[in-house]
Amino acid sequence: VVAEVSEVASNAFSAVAAEYRGLTVSDMTELRVAARKENVYLRVVRNTLARRAVEGTDFACMQEGMTGPLVFGFSMEDPGAVARVMGDFAKTNKNLDVKMVSLG
Repeated sequence: VVAEVSEVASNAFSAVAAEYRGLTVSDMTELRVAARKENVYLRVVRNTLARRAVEGTDFACMQEGMTGPLVFGFSMEDPGAVARVMGDFAKTNKNLDVKMVSLG
């Protein structure tokens, strides 16, 4: 898991971490479908593993804020794609709370 997320993070243009507490499985599925359409890598990872994965990448600055249940999104083509996907979803679902945004 660490190697996979680290590989994605090293090639990504931007990253967003959002707290997903209170989202249902169908809500998360809807978010994943929207992310796939925009070529955004979306993953729920334990924070300790996520800290290791972003170490040595442009997103190492996010390590201190990794607390609570977070879903991580990485833009693979368009730097603004992950922010748009998370932002649009958060407008219709108040349980998704964007915590961190970082540009690579």
